[in-house]
Amino acid sequence: MSKPARDLLDPKNDYVFKRLFGEHPALLVSLINDLRPDLPAILAVEVLNPEINAEELRGKYIILDLLARDETGHDYNIEIQVRRYGHWHQRALYYLARMLSQQLGQGEDYSLLRAAVGIHLLDFDLFTATAEQCQQAHWRFEMRDHAQPAVGLGNLLQLNLIELKKADRLGRDRDRRADWITFFEHWREETTMAAIDHPPVREALSQIRALSADEEARRLAFVRERALHDEATLLKEARQEGLEQGRRETARGLLAQTTLDDASIAAITQLPLVEIQTMRRASR
Repeated sequence: MSKPARDLLDPKNDYVFKRLFGEHPALLVSLINDLRPDLPAILAVEVLNPEINAEELRGKYIILDLLARDETGHDYNIEIQVRRYGHWHQRALYYLARMLSQQLGQGEDYSLLRAAVGIHLLDFDLFTATAEQCQQAHWRFEMRDHAQPAVGLGNLLQLNLIELKKADRLGRDRDRRADWITFFEHWREETTMAAIDHPPVREALSQIRALSADEEARRLAFVRERALHDEATLLKEARQEGLEQGRRETARGLLAQTTLDDASIAAITQLPLVEIQTMRRASR
């Protein structure tokens, strides 16, 4: 018996994402083609890292990605991210460059190079600095001249980003790419999903139902989700610790260089009054 929609596993959980597209290469082909509709379609892919081990599931600061190669030798790094990391783009560029550099053996000709393509689905808004950025959710970065962007060095290095929440919110596309965005954002909404007739998305939803009925898969998805929650908690605690340390440094400076009373320093630094009083006694 299939699970009710409210009990379906989240395809944005990177364990579930990797199971879904790593075990069903035809779905991965459709995803790649539909997310880049203006580029030549690929026909098949080989998943290069289908395994998922326990260390990865429990590992903090690890993203479960998919590495794949199409029939012409182009390499792909496909992943989904639900949390923003401070240096995520450096990581993305590093792995993309490494994929390209590992294609050639010693003495092989550069003409043998094929594209290294990153496709990252982001479940958060990334580019929001300007009004124009807030109105765009699909991005493709290649090597192009700054002054004349029409002049480029090809697309051997290509990073595609899709801001899922922003794309869903803007809702401008009415195409297969939009169907996938709806799937990732609204997979538990039966009425919404029933309106999608794109066969690969229908198949992906069917596979999510099957995976959700597997108790071991549900357990491992929970293990992964718990690890991600632990990671978020650690990051939050680290930021909080840094803020508190900064407040204490400010308080010490105010105690040493001003005539402010303890209550005023506590109000400025948002530290407990008793802590300021303790610091003052220690400084005498």
